[in-house]
Amino acid sequence: MARITIEDCLEKVENRYELVHLTIKRVKQLRDGSESLVRSKNKEVVTALREISASKVKHAPISEYDSDEF
Repeated sequence: MARITIEDCLEKVENRYELVHLTIKRVKQLRDGSESLVRSKNKEVVTALREISASKVKHAPISEYDSDEF
């Protein structure tokens, strides 16, 4: 597999802060048993970045969040 770069992921999200937040959230999901959306034998953090760069993982629009979370 080709190496994943931050620049690949930044093409899919707006900024580095969003990338970090999305990656952390996805890593937690993977560690809790969620199925990987891309084929990868890497650790969860690399798998999450691969999913983001492949546009398999995105943030939900604000309208989809529960109002209790704010």
